[in-house]
Amino acid sequence: MNERAVLRVKGRVLVGPDDVRDELWVVDGRVSYDRPAAARDVRTVEGWVLPGLVDAHCHVGLGAHGPVDAGTAEKQALADRDAGTLLIRDAGSPSDTRWVDDRDDLPKIIRAGRHIARTRRYLRGYAHEIEPDDLVAYVGREARRGDGWVKLVGDWIDREAGDLAACWPRGAVEAAIAEAHRLGARVTAHCFAESSLRDLVEAGIDCVEHATGLTEDLIPLFASRGVAIVPTLVNIATFPKLAESGEARFPVWSAHMRDLYDRRYDTVRDAYDAGIPVYVGTDAGGSLPHGLVADEVAELVKAGIPPLRALAATTWDARAWLGRPGLDEGAPADLVVYAEDPRADVRALAAPLRVVLNGTITA
Repeated sequence: MNERAVLRVKGRVLVGPDDVRDELWVVDGRVSYDRPAAARDVRTVEGWVLPGLVDAHCHVGLGAHGPVDAGTAEKQALADRDAGTLLIRDAGSPSDTRWVDDRDDLPKIIRAGRHIARTRRYLRGYAHEIEPDDLVAYVGREARRGDGWVKLVGDWIDREAGDLAACWPRGAVEAAIAEAHRLGARVTAHCFAESSLRDLVEAGIDCVEHATGLTEDLIPLFASRGVAIVPTLVNIATFPKLAESGEARFPVWSAHMRDLYDRRYDTVRDAYDAGIPVYVGTDAGGSLPHGLVADEVAELVKAGIPPLRALAATTWDARAWLGRPGLDEGAPADLVVYAEDPRADVRALAAPLRVVLNGTITA
C-alpha cells in the first residue's frame, strides 16, 4: 500500500536511546512533534518506532559476477527497504545507481564509488584493478564520484604466498588517504587479515570493513585513532565454506580463514569493550542476499554487544556517523514500526509492522 497523507505515529517513539516520546506526526513527508492545525485525513500507526535502519556495508547494483542491471538493483533495494533498511552506505559498486536518488520509494544511498583493488587481487568484475603508482589518481577519481567515501581493498589472497597479504605499500596508502581527505572524502577498506591493519590506521584511514584480523596489540591503535569497524558477521559466517573450497590449493589460507572465523565474536566484543565504534553492515550483494540487517544486529548481540548499543549501531549512532538525521524535527520521515520493543529483544527487527519512507507507508 502506498499512501502519502498526514500520519500520526503513536506508541513509543524511540527518538534516541534515552529519548522516548508518545507520538510524532508526519506532515508533507517530514517529522513533526507538533500536532498540525486542522489536520484532515489523518491515518494513525501504532507501535514501537525507530528511525529507518542503517546498513553501513551494502552493495546495491552488485551481483556474484559484477554489475547487475537496473531491474535487479531495484529488487535489491526493495528487499532492503522492506526489511526496514532506509539508509545504505554502499561500500563499493561497479554499477551507476544514481537513478535511485530520484525514487522516493527506495532507500537513500551514500556511495563509496567502485572498489579499488590491486591487480588480480580481488573478485573479478568488482573493482578497478590497478598498481600502487596509480592509487592516488584512482582514489581522487572515486572521491569525486562518490558521496564522501572511498573504498579500498586492503588485503586479499596472494596466490604465490598462499595466504592473505596486504595489497598496498605503506607510502601508497598514506598518499592515497591524504588525497581523499583533501577532497573531503573518508576512506574505508576491506580487510580480513592482520597484516594490512597497522599501515592503514597509521596512514589515517577512517573505517575498516570486516576487521577480522584485529588483535590485542592493534585494538588500542584503532581506539586511539577513532577508527570505526563494520564487522559484517553475517558475511564472516561464510568463512568455513570458503576455507573448505580452497583447502586443496591453499591450505595455509584455509587454516587462516578458519581461525579468523573461530575468534570472530571475541574480536568484535574486544573492539567494542575498548571503545572502538562498531556499526551494522551486512555485505549484501555479491553472494549474500539483501534484507539481512536484523540478522546482523542479532549477531552483534551474540558477540557480546549490549542490545541497546547494537540497536544504536543501526539507528541513532549510525545515522550520526554518516551525517544523516534520525527522527529529528523537520527531517524526512524515514521510520520503522514494530509490534514489540526492540530494546527488549532485537529479534523484533525481523518483523516490521510498517515501513515509512519519505512520509509514505511503503510496506
